[in-house]
Amino acid sequence: MNEQQVGDSLPDQEHHEGGFRPMSELINAREEQGADITRGGPHYGEFIEQVRGLMDRARLASPSDELALETIGALKQLNDKLDAAVVNEWSAPTWTRFDLPGRGNITLPPFMIDHADASGVDARITFRTYHLGGNNAAHGGQVAVGFDDLLGMAAAMHAGSVTRTASLTVDYRSVTPLDTELTVRAWAERQDGRKVYVRATMHDGDRLCAEAHGLFIVLKPGQA
Repeated sequence: MNEQQVGDSLPDQEHHEGGFRPMSELINAREEQGADITRGGPHYGEFIEQVRGLMDRARLASPSDELALETIGALKQLNDKLDAAVVNEWSAPTWTRFDLPGRGNITLPPFMIDHADASGVDARITFRTYHLGGNNAAHGGQVAVGFDDLLGMAAAMHAGSVTRTASLTVDYRSVTPLDTELTVRAWAERQDGRKVYVRATMHDGDRLCAEAHGLFIVLKPGQA
């Protein structure tokens, strides 16, 4: 990415709410009007799935010198092509593609939202090979990433405003498996001014894999 493209991704005068759009507005708009699933085009979901597949393979790949050089060349060509498609942060499909796992955001473990309102968020999440920690279990940091995004969504829905993470604590109760659909419940316990206190659980069936609690702060206008 060139310097202009990087600059375009930063908050501007119009979009200044901490670097992302209010999750509550996005979800409410989806429920009222239907999600905008056109951004990125009809093949965007498969594009993201292929990228995730590459990430999975790269996680465990041990290529020969020949294959490494061949792959490097192919990836360089692909990156050159994708440079022409890079847009600013506010135009990225990951804001609106609620039809895709993790909204098509490859930095997140893929999850699907079943329900989201002021009372909480219910989701299904799956950790893939890319998220491997060891011995076929998800990396604890990846579990925290999933919790952070879903807790932030719960905080935003409860507060009706954009929030940022102030603290996040994860307690790991049992092994979190890969390639298994897990259920997550995230909700706000209470709000004290700009402070939103949240909790979440992650289950494999009846078995508790992990739970989390955190503090999210409602941002002031213009605050990053």
